[in-house]
Amino acid sequence: MGILSIILNRLNIVSAFRELGGSPQRVQTLRALAASQLLVQLTFLPVTLATPSVGNYFGVDVDDAAWTVIIRLLMLGSTVFLTSRLGERFGHVRIFFLGIVVLTLSNLLATTAQSLLQLIFWCGVGGFGGALIIANSNAIIALVYEPNERGRAFAVPVTASRFGTLIGLLLFGLFLEYISWRLVYMSALVVGVVTIWFSLPVLKYQSYQWARDGGERARVKIDYLAAAVLVAVLATFILSGSHLHDGAESFTTPDALSYHIPMHILSLALAGLFVVLQFRSLEPFLDFRYFKRKYFSMALFSNTTCHMSMLVIFTLVPIVVEDGLGYSPLVVTLVLLPHQTFGLWVPAIAGYIYDRHNPRWMGPMSLFLIASGVGLLGLFANQVPIWGLPLLLLPASIGTALFISPYNAVVMNTLPDNRSFASGMLETTRQMGHTVGSTLGATILGLSLPVAAEFMTAAEAQPYYQQGFQVAALSVVWIIVAGGIVAIFQRVPGLRPAGPSEPPEPSEPGPRGGLSPQPGGDD
Repeated sequence: MGILSIILNRLNIVSAFRELGGSPQRVQTLRALAASQLLVQLTFLPVTLATPSVGNYFGVDVDDAAWTVIIRLLMLGSTVFLTSRLGERFGHVRIFFLGIVVLTLSNLLATTAQSLLQLIFWCGVGGFGGALIIANSNAIIALVYEPNERGRAFAVPVTASRFGTLIGLLLFGLFLEYISWRLVYMSALVVGVVTIWFSLPVLKYQSYQWARDGGERARVKIDYLAAAVLVAVLATFILSGSHLHDGAESFTTPDALSYHIPMHILSLALAGLFVVLQFRSLEPFLDFRYFKRKYFSMALFSNTTCHMSMLVIFTLVPIVVEDGLGYSPLVVTLVLLPHQTFGLWVPAIAGYIYDRHNPRWMGPMSLFLIASGVGLLGLFANQVPIWGLPLLLLPASIGTALFISPYNAVVMNTLPDNRSFASGMLETTRQMGHTVGSTLGATILGLSLPVAAEFMTAAEAQPYYQQGFQVAALSVVWIIVAGGIVAIFQRVPGLRPAGPSEPPEPSEPGPRGGLSPQPGGDD
């Protein structure tokens, strides 16, 4: 860490990040955003560890207990664009703060749940609270920070979210082993209370702006019927990739086909209905005209491929380590832990480089690194000792950490006239990328396995799992490469050299009833 500190100081990165805190409002905003991302990660990812303990406590199968995780992800992924539009209508900071309160209360009530059904319900409420938070966080950054500061600004909550994942992985296992699953939810409750405290000053700025330009916001209309249809489209799409059917977790068995095919058809039918509603609407809920902004759409595609690769890694690595190589789940954690640690420091460097130099190579290089890491893992996972797997994954670890904070800024900067739409689509493509990644990886692997694999012993099936993993990993590589090729042609607005700036006077209402993005401004 001493060497890293020297490097950061020599590159002037530390002072560059100090520029983000040029006023109390900026400091308070970053503090609230970092705490909220820590809360979301502590609530969503590590809580999955509690699933077996919850099942044992309530005397149900793990499949039933897994609904505590499924319902969170379902509510998050299906409502995230709706919550960004609610932020446009009622104020991003107000909806953001409401999300923190909802998520915190859901953790409190989940801690006191007396039945699995109660726990599932409060987990669903928590998923909606998470959507309220993350869909409006990006818009808040776009409000408070100039385009040439957003790479660094996005790096702060990104790093906080990685800390949340690592803290959860390290502590929750101890809680589950020696105390109770309720303490897992209680930990998120404590963080939620702290986050509310950190966010109260930011809410004060929202109240001032609301009093001044509330009339402009009243002209923002939301078609709630179309919103409900879009939520249904996204929900059925997410469920179509989940194995909520009898029998093995497969896409090819009779039980699987009788579930997945109708769900895919339903998802497509609802999507068609939604498109018809939007083209017939004078004020569409999701305005397709924004996708004509070439560089905005290109950025969304590259963002989707990056997040798809993340879930491919988190889906396939446990399968190859446990079923293909015969190791325990603990080894999976040890293999993936180095991959996660790069998110603690690389995003800060990546955000600094983006803000200072706006390099065109950063996006494609990041995605090509991810593709090479996934490809190396696919080719050589069964030929190296177990400690070699993190080394094979190293390019993907670096590429993922390099990509996220700069490309969050790219998406927001390529649609400056509607930050709500940009923020909503940024998070929607993130969640859909996760869904496609986990589904695609598992589907290709499942299709690569022989029908008789489920009747084999673990040792007999290992070579087939290794082969299936290789086919799945190498197939996905080409999609990631496509994202990198698109990123080669990506253009972003020119960014002036970043430097310290003073908060300006309150700005005039900007496009679509919002505020012009100014340093020190808020919504």
